[in-house]
Amino acid sequence: MAVPVRAYLSIGEVLSKLRIDFSDITISKIRFLESEGLIEPQRTPSGYRKFTNSDLERLRFVLLAQRDQYLPLRVIKENLDALDRGLIPASTIGGVATPRLATQNGEIAGLASDEQDLRLTRNEILSAAGISDEQLTEIESYGLITIRGRHYDADALTIAKTIVSISAFGIGARHLRAFKTAADREIGLVEQVTTPIRSQKGSEAKAKADEVEKEIASLSIKLHASLVRAGLHRSK
Repeated sequence: MAVPVRAYLSIGEVLSKLRIDFSDITISKIRFLESEGLIEPQRTPSGYRKFTNSDLERLRFVLLAQRDQYLPLRVIKENLDALDRGLIPASTIGGVATPRLATQNGEIAGLASDEQDLRLTRNEILSAAGISDEQLTEIESYGLITIRGRHYDADALTIAKTIVSISAFGIGARHLRAFKTAADREIGLVEQVTTPIRSQKGSEAKAKADEVEKEIASLSIKLHASLVRAGLHRSK
């Protein structure tokens, strides 16, 4: 009978794995890094630490940054926070972290597909989108971008970049309110379809509603683009 693999490691097992590359690592050092908030292992009911592979990789990141880059814990913690928010840590102390980008044939294509959990501070979205604080404030005033909690997400960054590009043609944020109005109406139509599905009982209801939502959204974007293109062709 096969023995099930545990989904966590004890602090002793973590120590053994880390000592392969970091001979001076100790249990006291691991506990210290935990007390500094660099890792947050779970606990068993009896109080023993449960480390995941993610915890182990975070420890490796911290120890490498200390050994090879001589970075202080404050900066390492900032870098870990950037990674947690879907960013590439700043290359210099005091720099601004940047979103990870996908590439196609060596060309930058946009945000990577795993960037749905991207979380940007105000300074980070200003830097990534190439806009000023005044421009972002104006965009927000027209409801084109909203901040979620304390961070901006990947959609906010895409909207900001698109508005910057379209503004080169003399189209300002105030002219784009019609896009927001149209989008709100489309969202309402999608929700008319998906809300009854989400209210159904069963574990598959949410997954089905999410899939239907994505499909209708994709068709809506395609229809919108086709209608704009057709209208422009008629005006020629």
